[in-house]
Amino acid sequence: MRAKSVTVVLAGLLLGTAVTGCAGGDGGGRGAELSADALLDEAHKTMNALKTVTIASSTTGSAGSSYSSRQTTDLKGRCTNKITWTEGGSLEQIRIDDTDYVRPDRAYLDRWSGREAAGGRAQDRWIRTPSSNAKPGDGLVDCTWPFTAFGKAEKGDRTEIGGRPAVALRVSDAGDAEGAEGAGGTYTFYVATEGEPYLLEVAYRGSDYRSTTSFSAFDEPLGVRAPAADDVLDAADAG
Repeated sequence: MRAKSVTVVLAGLLLGTAVTGCAGGDGGGRGAELSADALLDEAHKTMNALKTVTIASSTTGSAGSSYSSRQTTDLKGRCTNKITWTEGGSLEQIRIDDTDYVRPDRAYLDRWSGREAAGGRAQDRWIRTPSSNAKPGDGLVDCTWPFTAFGKAEKGDRTEIGGRPAVALRVSDAGDAEGAEGAGGTYTFYVATEGEPYLLEVAYRGSDYRSTTSFSAFDEPLGVRAPAADDVLDAADAG
């Protein structure tokens, strides 16, 4: 994960004077009745109909670097997210339609600026910036999520995810093997087999990285609010 496209603005505002004040088994229940592809399609339809959801993810690269994130979203234009790198630093985000509020901690600023602030003071200010300024790889997220089917699914074992009965559905990602002989990735989708057919977890294992993403708090109230005005700096001030 790279975080350079917002770093200049963040560092300019927060490292200067402003800082003194970012397959087996039948699955059981529903899993015994439907094919793997039908189960996965049903899960994606259910997830796409949600009003809110919480998404927690952890990713580890082949070189050992890793990060984790936790996002609560309405799957449209309002969400919160926090990403934390094991090498140090975290970046928080609140998106409300066309506005992002971004808060990097001190370790994030020190890491991406390449220098430490005198005294190592804590950093708790938010930056307000248009959401249209967000770029891929800068650590900021879109509030939407791609609940879409691909490939051919195979039914795996029965299991439990977060105490919910579930069935594992495996899909190979041939695209991961392009240009790398013998490489390839596999997604394992865990779908609830009792109650609503929620997608509970997705695990990915590939040549470049592995990740686990879990879904919870389905359709629970979404408390996304802008930070207090006194805690916000405007990105336009960096110019």
